[in-house]
Amino acid sequence: MTEIFKTISLIGKYKSPEIAEPLMELARFLEGRGVRVLLDPLTASHMARNHLEVMPLDQAGPLSDLAIVVGGDGTMLNVARTLAPFDVSLVGVNQGRLGFLTDISVGNMLHTIGEILDGKYITEQRMLLAARVFRGGAEIFDVRAFNDASINKGADGGLIELEVRIDDRFVYLLRADGLIVSSPTGSTAYALSAGGPILHPSLSAFSIVPVCPHTLSNRPIAVSSDVRIEVLMHRCADARVHFDSHSHCRLQPDDRLVVQRYPRSIRLLHPVGHDYFHMLREKLHWSEAL
Repeated sequence: MTEIFKTISLIGKYKSPEIAEPLMELARFLEGRGVRVLLDPLTASHMARNHLEVMPLDQAGPLSDLAIVVGGDGTMLNVARTLAPFDVSLVGVNQGRLGFLTDISVGNMLHTIGEILDGKYITEQRMLLAARVFRGGAEIFDVRAFNDASINKGADGGLIELEVRIDDRFVYLLRADGLIVSSPTGSTAYALSAGGPILHPSLSAFSIVPVCPHTLSNRPIAVSSDVRIEVLMHRCADARVHFDSHSHCRLQPDDRLVVQRYPRSIRLLHPVGHDYFHMLREKLHWSEAL
């Protein structure tokens, strides 16, 4: 069923004044199509005085049928986490090289957005992570992540030691530089550089990827997103857990990281003809002549 987009939020890359011109061009185009346009305050701060409504994302989310993100994949990650509770469709416009999540260029932005408003688009559902950190039985951190939750060793350079359990079943003890729990979206990010598998976005799965494990037989595994992944810290040094490289929490011995699937999914809209495997070939330089 084709959606009707009556109210659209425009969000630009933080601290990027160069987005002002394409954003105003896009806002004028949308208003010409009879769309109500909302700006978040950070985006509005880059733009000249105008008549557009300015509203924080947590207030604009319940009112918006669509959010158009102008920036890069990092900007899309931030917006997706914020808007996840509101069931808002997302479209990504990239200023430079096309990204994994932002696949519309500024050059063909108006034409492509116009086609999306006309109902010509492909819909893709992406899962998120719900992560919590517990200390002494009390929850001390609660966050959503689009890409991954990654535990990394501290500044002293020593290995960290941790225990992995899935649905309360023991999996292994690990001595390593870290551990990554990734969504399919995050499987082409940090997890990929650590040797993890690429998970197609349509999969409901986590990948669990050791980072430089002391025992080389500790390999990445993929598990259903229906499970509850629990990581118990034994030796921490100055270890931290990072979420999409956006927020982090320092870890202590006996802390527990619990990762599950977030109950809502992110809905991405792509131009007609979007091909995930073509994007992989382009971004990862597959099939290039040596």
